[in-house]
Amino acid sequence: MGKGIRIGRLFGINIRIDWSWLFIFLLITWNLATVFGQAHSEWSVLMHWGMAAVAALLFFASVLAHELAHSLVAQAQGIPVRSITLHLFGGVSSIQREPDSPGSEFVMAILGPITSLVIGGVLLLIAGIAAGLSAASVSNIDQALSQMGPGITLLSWLGSVNVILGIFNLIPGFPLDGGRVLRSILWTITDDLRRATQWASWVGQAIAWVMIVTGIGMAFGVQVPIFGQGLINGLWLAFIGWFLNTASAQSYQRLLIKDALSDISVSRIMRSDPPTTTADISIDALVHNHIMQSDDQAFPVLDEGEFVGIVTLDDVRSASRNTWQDKTVREIMTPREQLVTSFPDECADEAMNKLTQRNVRQLPVLQDDGSLAGVLRRQDLIKWLQLESDLTLH
Repeated sequence: MGKGIRIGRLFGINIRIDWSWLFIFLLITWNLATVFGQAHSEWSVLMHWGMAAVAALLFFASVLAHELAHSLVAQAQGIPVRSITLHLFGGVSSIQREPDSPGSEFVMAILGPITSLVIGGVLLLIAGIAAGLSAASVSNIDQALSQMGPGITLLSWLGSVNVILGIFNLIPGFPLDGGRVLRSILWTITDDLRRATQWASWVGQAIAWVMIVTGIGMAFGVQVPIFGQGLINGLWLAFIGWFLNTASAQSYQRLLIKDALSDISVSRIMRSDPPTTTADISIDALVHNHIMQSDDQAFPVLDEGEFVGIVTLDDVRSASRNTWQDKTVREIMTPREQLVTSFPDECADEAMNKLTQRNVRQLPVLQDDGSLAGVLRRQDLIKWLQLESDLTLH
């Protein structure tokens, strides 16, 4: 998922919406408008769609509360949380590092589903009391739906979907919350985070393939308890399974990368003598004397020997070809104060996180006095990881 659009900030955490969220929001709204139209024919069309849109928004507010539960526990344990992003499959918290212990992992993972279950239970209780129904009647939402007013209908649906969300996230498929609970247990047993992650990832991928096969079967008419049958439901379940399988494999790979880089300093991987350019040469000179003379796509910019910024091939492309003779590198470069930088003794894993979070190809590496020590490129990190992989295999 991409970084998305920033819509606000809570507890120091950026709240973002991925573009895929718009698709699932419209899908949920359309589906709910159809359901409400069938159950409440006495409502106007505007009421059907208005209630559906409100319900969809409140559902994602519930997802946000679920993710905030994870994030606030992480912050309380001193683990930075960069953002929460709502997307096609719900939400994800950008927690910057792994927990320090199995106990921390367990608490962080379990609190999300508990939050959803508590929200769902409270909303269903309120709906039941408001409707004057018995506890047994409230659990049968489909039969009671036609007797409910707009407010009770909304509370009933939102309560039910939060309970389902909480239960679904308890499935032991890593990296779902249930999978992280499983990893914390395996971590406790093995005292080895890497092995626990590998085993939890295998379980997650196995569950994902069950979902994929079940979804395909449903699409071809197989009746599955709870899930039913049908092309749309089947494809959706298979799609969720595919996403879980990919996320599970990638989570383990990320841990392997972290392990490979955790004891390596930036100084061991960076280029200590990168090609540089000066701030006051023209773009045309930059292209012909630097870009065309090397395979580099980014050049640190110096002004009387002082590092002042970095200019990239993308910066050159953004400038009109007609201005290359007149514009200088200083006018198109990214100034030093806007750059994310590294330092020689920084852990390579932390530098990799900076590259990933900012979606850049290189980091200037600076000495304590601010002078340029070198450049750490994404491709150099990848080359190091490939070398480490080859050495491990041989």
